Amino acid sequence: MPPHATATTRLRAPSVAARATGLTKVYGEGETRVVALDSVTVEFGRGRFTAIMGPSGSGKSTLMHCMAGLDAVSGGSAQIGATELSGLKDRQLTRLRREKIGFVFQSFNLLPTLDALENITLPLDIAGRRPDQEWLELIVGTVGLSGRLRHRPAQLSGGQQQRVAVARALAGRPEIIFADEPTGNLDSRSGAEVLGFLRDSVRELGQTVVLVTHDPVAASYADRVVFLADGRVTDELPDPTPESVLDRMPLFDAKERTN
Repeated sequence: MPPHATATTRLRAPSVAARATGLTKVYGEGETRVVALDSVTVEFGRGRFTAIMGPSGSGKSTLMHCMAGLDAVSGGSAQIGATELSGLKDRQLTRLRREKIGFVFQSFNLLPTLDALENITLPLDIAGRRPDQEWLELIVGTVGLSGRLRHRPAQLSGGQQQRVAVARALAGRPEIIFADEPTGNLDSRSGAEVLGFLRDSVRELGQTVVLVTHDPVAASYADRVVFLADGRVTDELPDPTPESVLDRMPLFDAKERTN
């Protein structure tokens, strides 16, 4: 069971790294119309680790995509910091994602011809930015890759490849990291390592992380769990443990059935 922050660390309310207000996402029209997000309002505190849980089709990945500017919203507001995403043009959205958002997906998305270090710094290279060497060394040490930087993806285990992806997401010091089922392709030990590194990036590096998951154990690494069903926020759980998430699931399932 992962350790949890002390009560002392919770007395100081964090600022908001991202916010959704009345966020709605609709696909299709007429008989094919599907409401993926139904007026969702939720905040993600800066320097906090939030997990989003829900059954397939609940809208959890859609929420992440809309909050990250990967998908246009149908109504309401999505903000990263003080920036409203709906008013941004494509080039501005691209710049915002590049400079303020980090991504970790189930697929590692590493370039096979580049070594680990080159994959980590690739987004910075594309943006024409030099990496902060001190910060780079700190995150490489945090994710435990110091001895593997010159190895290409094919020479790394699945867990090590995902650690490279986590380091890449951290390298640009983004406002927020969105992680969509990042342990889905990993065994339990490698998955625990990656989740531990994400948690450490919050507690030791001050990062903000939003994790989409269906796994109660993965969710227990977070400071807070937000439950979604049918495109709506149905419940929240602070300071989760695997047991408390499992205890909440029957209530969550009951709410889903009555909606």
